[in-house]
Amino acid sequence: MSRPPGAATPDELEARITLLRAAVRRAVAAGDRRTARELRAELREAERAWDDAVLGDDPGTGDGGDAGRGLLPVREQVHQALTLLGAPAAPKLIGAVYAAFFPGEIPSTRLTSLRRDEERSFRTSPYARPYYLCAALTADLLAPARGLLTVSTWPLEQRIVGPLSPRTDFLTAAARLAEHAAGRGTPPSPEVQRLLWRFASTIPGAATGTVGTADPAALAEAARAELDVHREPDRRRRASAARRARDRLDDAERLFGSRLRAVRGSGGRPAQRPGQRSATSSAINPAISGETDR
Repeated sequence: MSRPPGAATPDELEARITLLRAAVRRAVAAGDRRTARELRAELREAERAWDDAVLGDDPGTGDGGDAGRGLLPVREQVHQALTLLGAPAAPKLIGAVYAAFFPGEIPSTRLTSLRRDEERSFRTSPYARPYYLCAALTADLLAPARGLLTVSTWPLEQRIVGPLSPRTDFLTAAARLAEHAAGRGTPPSPEVQRLLWRFASTIPGAATGTVGTADPAALAEAARAELDVHREPDRRRRASAARRARDRLDDAERLFGSRLRAVRGSGGRPAQRPGQRSATSSAINPAISGETDR
């Protein structure tokens, strides 16, 4: 995406947005309402400029069905897929969801360092962006769960994964994708059918049609029915871990996980050794971890 000569870069705009937000807070604290209004107007302009610089034109307004291919930054593509899933997910699943429901594809090579780039950006200029793509946190150690991405604007409980979370997240994603497919008003494309079948094949009562195809309504109903069984105990474990995270982690660690120490409650497990995976991160459901393809 080309940028007009002399136009500010996204990083420059993010820095300006951060300064303006701080200036607005100072003006409000000082009771200077006139200055606060003027600064808020400048802040809105800077945020609009950031949107233009990063997102470009609306991908649905160009010529041809794939007019939006390549216009959205990778982080925005990942954000769209995760928003649709509504649960922590691995890059392979994120890419499959985007390819099925949105125009274009997410280059897999760009996902490798995405979370590290997001963490670096946050630590350099906290909260300068509208959202960050961050790690899911394990309920036991509050460490980053290997290979799972979330969105910073989600509630902390939604970004934590405990022993039951892989299945509840799998069922949540299945129901949301099925409902989205059913609500589009057109028959699911082959790509969507293949994706839905990956979920339906492991949910009792969801695979009601021909092998390789799934009825979205049946899949959503079956996923919700099983989700009712697991949701409450999973919610309690996640809520307990979220309370510990709020008490013991700083802002960056709540988004990207604790690496320097094990954060335990009473009776918790011993700290992990370097390179050791927690029971939570190793128990991720295959369809969520992206390992369903055989």
